[in-house]
Amino acid sequence: MEFLEVALRTLCSFIVLLIVTRLLGKKQISQLTFFNYVTGITIGSVAADFTVNEELTITEGATSLLGWSLLTLLAGFISLKSAKGRVIIDGQPTILIRDGLILVKAMRRCRINIDDLSMLLRSEDCFSVKDVEYAILEPNGQLSVMKKSQRETVTRGDMNLPPEERRRLPAELIMDGRIVFKNLKELNVNQAWLEQELLRSDVTYEQVFYAELQSDGSLHIQKYRET
Repeated sequence: MEFLEVALRTLCSFIVLLIVTRLLGKKQISQLTFFNYVTGITIGSVAADFTVNEELTITEGATSLLGWSLLTLLAGFISLKSAKGRVIIDGQPTILIRDGLILVKAMRRCRINIDDLSMLLRSEDCFSVKDVEYAILEPNGQLSVMKKSQRETVTRGDMNLPPEERRRLPAELIMDGRIVFKNLKELNVNQAWLEQELLRSDVTYEQVFYAELQSDGSLHIQKYRET
């Protein structure tokens, strides 16, 4: 492939990508939906292939690149003008936790597991499911969290109280009916202790979807029938 042809292809790809990024708006990367992310990668891949693939003529490459760009712009226009179209193209928020209970079916629809949910909650400064009133997974993959009202009251600093001794973080002991032995070992407790604690709530670990040891030593339990 001659140097001038490569330069022409590169210039053409650069101009088209510049125009497309300007037309698509000024969304931050954190605001992009999965659809936006995938189409962006595809347009970039087409542009790269157009630049170096000598079997692809300039006309064919430009047509493909412009076609993807126009379809992306059309999808953005539809989602901007139509609520139904926006749901189809971008998706809609999904409630994962309601009234402090994890919604298992919703998590499965979103392909989210307990570890993913715990990580997203920690990123929102929530270290226990028990503190959450609502958790909503947004179309861009971020988690919006509404804490329970009793968790949003005044702080010790607001009341001019001395800081209390730092306690341990909440830890998952049962996830999806399975005991997390790694956490039991780190907490220096055994399965017999856990089963005894569950017995006080009249459940076995097979009946428990999620169990979490709180900072104060209490055990938060959610049964399968509650999801």
